[in-house]
Amino acid sequence: MNSRDASRLARLRLARQRIQNPPGAAQPGPARPGAAQPGPAQPGPPQPGSAHPGAGGVTGVVRHLTALQAQDLPGAKWSIALRSPGATLADVDAAFASGVIVRSWPFRGTLHITAAEDLEWMLNLTAARTVSSVAGRFRQLGLDHATLETARSAAIDALQGGHALPRDDLFAAFHALGIDTGSNRGSNILWYLAHTKTLCFGPMVGTAQALVLLDEWVRHPRRLTHEEGVAELVLRYVTSHGPSTLRDFLWWSNLLMVDARAGLDAAGDRLESLTVDGAEYWMPAGALDEPPVRRAVHLLPGFDEYLLGYADRSAALPAPYAERIVPGNNGMFLPTIVAGGRVVGTWSRRATSARVAVTPTPFEALTEAQSRGVARSATRYAAYLGLPLAE
Repeated sequence: MNSRDASRLARLRLARQRIQNPPGAAQPGPARPGAAQPGPAQPGPPQPGSAHPGAGGVTGVVRHLTALQAQDLPGAKWSIALRSPGATLADVDAAFASGVIVRSWPFRGTLHITAAEDLEWMLNLTAARTVSSVAGRFRQLGLDHATLETARSAAIDALQGGHALPRDDLFAAFHALGIDTGSNRGSNILWYLAHTKTLCFGPMVGTAQALVLLDEWVRHPRRLTHEEGVAELVLRYVTSHGPSTLRDFLWWSNLLMVDARAGLDAAGDRLESLTVDGAEYWMPAGALDEPPVRRAVHLLPGFDEYLLGYADRSAALPAPYAERIVPGNNGMFLPTIVAGGRVVGTWSRRATSARVAVTPTPFEALTEAQSRGVARSATRYAAYLGLPLAE
């Protein structure tokens, strides 16, 4: 992919992902045609209502992205807030506490944050195949059906009635029934109970996120048929992640090819595409007519959807620097500095109760404009944490 095509794709994605020109920004971009249509409202506690997926605010960001990778919870919270002008860590935690967003394992067996009302239908699309794929690992761990069902009963007994418990407290309930949680058995039990729609992560309790019963916490889940769920997932992914290829969607969702193609067909003229190096990139109809976003600098967390949302990350990440983002190819993505849509370095932070320091590590010397952009983004990050930025 040549640099011109890469820049075009990257800058279109900045807008689609709401990293730039998000709703509520001081100088918003033009309206974006082709946005996914809203689902039915989700009345009743703990969910006060389902806003249009295009709405701003913390919950609007999550609904727009559909699902965002969240094994690094602090990073995922920043992913949400940076797309919502003025949002703080307290705002994201409040959304978890109110029950409008949750964290679970809907795709690829990996933790994601989703709108609460969407989680069940997403699990219906993917969970059965994902659970089947780990049968051998569960046998190695000695997690047979009887053990898993005993753990389910223990979780229900501990959490029913609206209780929320951190992981270690729930593990104590397993131990009381003779279930060993060592050697990753406990984590795999939670993974299984979440995939089988017993648990999800809900409110924060101190610095830990507590587990809750899914059917108590999400009182009004949306009910979609398989075909409806596939069609909605494809449309919402392309709306929030385009330009993206069918291969990108298959990697992100782990759906079957036949389902992905059916979803594209169902979207019909709500999508348009462009071809780069023989690959077809899909996006909402009208996206190509929007003016390009201005060049700006962003400090993104390590597992942000801007990189992790695609099988092919070359539009944003130059190949020579890929190993700098994932040192030793260990699967741990470092936070990135993005300038003009391209990854130009990494950054780190050191926070105390009094202040936060942000340290950039660019791949090459930054321009003066990029350095000023890093400073602005660091100031925004400090405001998100509610801390002064260290000099």
